[in-house]
Amino acid sequence: MLRISILLVCFFSLSLNAQNNAIGPGEKLTYTASYNMSGILTDLAQVTMETSAVKTSKTSLLRLKCTATTYSKWDSFFKIRDLYESYVSPKTLTPYLYNRDINEGSYYKNMKYTFSHKTKTVKTIQKKKRNWVEKKTVSIGSGTKDIISTLYSLRTFDMTNLTKGTSKIFTILFDREEVKGKVTYLGKDTISTAIGNKVCYKLAIEAVNSNTVNGTLWLTADENKIPVYGKFKIPVGNGELKIKSATGLRH
Repeated sequence: MLRISILLVCFFSLSLNAQNNAIGPGEKLTYTASYNMSGILTDLAQVTMETSAVKTSKTSLLRLKCTATTYSKWDSFFKIRDLYESYVSPKTLTPYLYNRDINEGSYYKNMKYTFSHKTKTVKTIQKKKRNWVEKKTVSIGSGTKDIISTLYSLRTFDMTNLTKGTSKIFTILFDREEVKGKVTYLGKDTISTAIGNKVCYKLAIEAVNSNTVNGTLWLTADENKIPVYGKFKIPVGNGELKIKSATGLRH
């Protein structure tokens, strides 16, 4: 079965420490997720990405929220209600808190991370059905992020002077394990989207030492650098992600 959580692994970061000049609170991006079913590319779900400002007693954070929901006609076949969210520094998108809540058919899983970048550790809490809970602290590298903060960090990288073939290895903490990936810059491309014709940066994505996922991603070649189109391949098939609407952009 297709899991939107696998689809999200297609988005990774070229830069781990760039300053954020592209993303602000109040942004909302909406996508249609399609999957190849019996040779036909079929629209299955809506993916929404939203940002909002969050103030705590000590600091101000940016909430990065991503949800995936199957269209109602597919709910009886395979119902998906997934939530990913990360609370990050507005300037660097360094993550402090992360929550992943997965509801896919009969499968449920919740994972929470609390990052301690000084000690390079993450406190994790995993929950499943029937009140099963497991707590564990894991060690991470200095540039490791969760999948959502990594996704958004991609947009902070300056691609204006990149040459074709430039690549970057990156690290994501996923299911308590550090996962290595690679992004390669393929140049510029102009594509037609639901929000108009867009000149885009074209990126190739692949997992390192694994064939679990690979694909291609198009980001608008402007100050916002929003993802407008993606193609992915996983062991059980392939699919696409197409933008439907974009509001509240910073630029």
